[in-house]
Amino acid sequence: MPKLQFNEEEIRLVIDKVVNRTFQMDFNWDWPGGVAFYGVAEAYEATEKQEYIDLLKGWVDEWLEDGLPRLSINGVSIGHSLITLYKVTEDDKYLEVIMEMAEYLKNDAPRFADGIFQHTVNSVKDVFPEQAWVDTMMMAGLFLLRVGKLLNREDYFEDGLKQYHGHEDFLQDPITNLYYHGWDNIAKNHMSSIYWARGNGWAALTMAKALELVEVQHPSYMIIDCSLRDQLSSLVRLQDESGLWHTIVNDSTSYLEVSGSSAIAAALITRGTLYNKYIQKSINGIVNEIEDDGKVSKVSAGTAVMNDADGYKHVPYKRIQGWGQGLTLVFLAELLKSSKQLYS
Repeated sequence: MPKLQFNEEEIRLVIDKVVNRTFQMDFNWDWPGGVAFYGVAEAYEATEKQEYIDLLKGWVDEWLEDGLPRLSINGVSIGHSLITLYKVTEDDKYLEVIMEMAEYLKNDAPRFADGIFQHTVNSVKDVFPEQAWVDTMMMAGLFLLRVGKLLNREDYFEDGLKQYHGHEDFLQDPITNLYYHGWDNIAKNHMSSIYWARGNGWAALTMAKALELVEVQHPSYMIIDCSLRDQLSSLVRLQDESGLWHTIVNDSTSYLEVSGSSAIAAALITRGTLYNKYIQKSINGIVNEIEDDGKVSKVSAGTAVMNDADGYKHVPYKRIQGWGQGLTLVFLAELLKSSKQLYS
């Protein structure tokens, strides 16, 4: 496969613009900030730029003055950036919050079937009884794996793996190998049965990240690896010539969407040089959608499991979104990491 072509210094400058624009947004303790700040944390790990940690620390410290709000699956996503803050600062106050969120998942988060998390959000009115959403793999599944690894807590780690396997069983189609957005365990169906781009991005990115944490001798390693392998082999064949993916990945009449594309492309990078020709197109496609002020464009708004394909096609993509900023930063950070690995 041809070597990736990009200017590392230019990518660093783009990362800087995206991070700075992200901190001009206002976030609650919820998933828009959780994914945005996960991207900032990944950007720090790729660049080692202290300014990014200082910005994260400032935001988190201000919020912790009032204590944690009511938790949900989505709200736990802030924990990703707390793990990075704790590693860098060794300040136990971040560890205490990490533990509080991990204990919420272990003891209080609603579950169904064989212990699979019901997707929950912070809004009281939004209740999805016995529904598994692919979003949960990012918000809670990966978080539990990371906390388990950080603290050598097998109970957290194995619970995280259970979420991966359960969501694969419920959501990955055995014929297309794509991930559905959701599963209704009461109705026993995938609701609108849509292969949503950001949803496939959640699955691909978090499986790629899980494989960095699971030992190859663990039986779960090959389960996750094969699921990701088959999913990516389908996704690359659906990539648009622009380097992006459509918001319904198998429907070319749906609009091109950047947050899902960034997550998918970041996962492709972790497979080494195998997918370089697709990644190369993604570099151009994604960077072209980053505006001069650091806003990532063409990012779909928050998306429930919509009633039909038309619902997904009409989700707006005009505004800046935290998850668009964050997932784009993850992709750019993976590019820099790939360059380091090549020459290390």
